Amino acid sequence: MIEEDTKTSSSNRQSTVIHPTAIIDPKACLDSSVQVGPYSIIGPDVYIGPNCTIGPHVVLKGHLELGSDNRVFQFASVGEDCQDKKYKGEPTSLIIGDRNTIRECATLQRGTAQEQAITRIGSGNLFMAYSHVGHDCVVGDECVFANSATIAGHVKVGSNVILGGFTGVHQFCQIGDLAMTGMCSAVNMDIPAYVRVQGNMAKAQGLNLEGMRRQGLDKAVIQLLQSAYKQVYRDNLKLDEALQQLDQRYSSLTSPTQRLALSVFLNSIRQSKRGLLR
Repeated sequence: MIEEDTKTSSSNRQSTVIHPTAIIDPKACLDSSVQVGPYSIIGPDVYIGPNCTIGPHVVLKGHLELGSDNRVFQFASVGEDCQDKKYKGEPTSLIIGDRNTIRECATLQRGTAQEQAITRIGSGNLFMAYSHVGHDCVVGDECVFANSATIAGHVKVGSNVILGGFTGVHQFCQIGDLAMTGMCSAVNMDIPAYVRVQGNMAKAQGLNLEGMRRQGLDKAVIQLLQSAYKQVYRDNLKLDEALQQLDQRYSSLTSPTQRLALSVFLNSIRQSKRGLLR
């Protein structure tokens, strides 16, 4: 929530910051540094933090909380009612962190009463044109949703994930940290951390090696994860057998970075509820 001393009512905003054609509900709370472009509409129960830029023809609807330094481009719809036939107008929320970029015609929607009534998005994410975040989703930090990448309701996306253009993710799927989907991937099961998938329907294609290098994972960690991937995906082991062997290997590791990386991989597999893309 934005602190009270950073809020300003619509009645005392300067015209140099808020375009005169913008329509802002008096109950909306905007930091005095926020810029709003022409013809944008901001409804009640919208809270916008410092240094955010709202472009022209944007629709923001609450309950919506935007942190600091977010940029929303033209024709984006953020905080609208969800596309769920079971939704009956219950009060729900969309909570967004800092430094996100929301490009043209992206749609990010509030939660439903079925779960916690909240859609949560972290910080530093890029939502390219026509991307979509459905109701009750959780998105981590520093993710990239390429053009027209869409996630249905109740999807959980980790941090540093890349969804290729026109990716579609089925409801209730989970995508682990540093995973990646190729263009036009149809995802109907869970993707473990670090894994790269491609296709319709999507299948595992290896590890997101370039993403791992960009995040500074050293050669020994990458080799460990390549070996772990092979046990799960290539050695014709039952999943329980592969996990048992990897647990033993984890117990023998002494490097903290290797233990952390392998634990992230293992936990993302164990937390799967829809089964793994294999």
